[in-house]
Amino acid sequence: MMTNPTGRLTQGQFSFLPDLSHDEIRLQIQWGLRQGHAWSVEYTDDPHPRNTYWEMFGMPMFDLEDAAGVMQVLGECRATFPQHYIRLVAFNATRGIESITMSFIVQRPASEAGFGLVRTEGAGRTVHYTVRGYEAERPEGERYGAGAPS
Repeated sequence: MMTNPTGRLTQGQFSFLPDLSHDEIRLQIQWGLRQGHAWSVEYTDDPHPRNTYWEMFGMPMFDLEDAAGVMQVLGECRATFPQHYIRLVAFNATRGIESITMSFIVQRPASEAGFGLVRTEGAGRTVHYTVRGYEAERPEGERYGAGAPS
């Protein structure tokens, strides 16, 4: 499911909950650090459900013991991209591979345009469905009101 009944994008954990507060985000980061996870901050203005590769803001943060480092990078990302989706991703590198163990959205644009379902009929009465983000038709950097002409 892409969106909940309120029309909010649902990717990662906590998607159906109200936005996490600053302290709740910090507690989740600290929990992940206690588990030995490395954190990464990612952002996008194209949150299509199949777009799993968001842009990284900085490098993954290994060997941290305090959530303050991740919170600082998150603050910098928020200041740089105020109208983008931002998520935190925790990696488990204990076996020498980086497997995502948790991710959650920590910032959304002021208004989420949502997605539409496009139906196309083909040969032999086959029907194909495509999910299309309403904002994805606008150029990168101009979605969700960021840099868009008024």
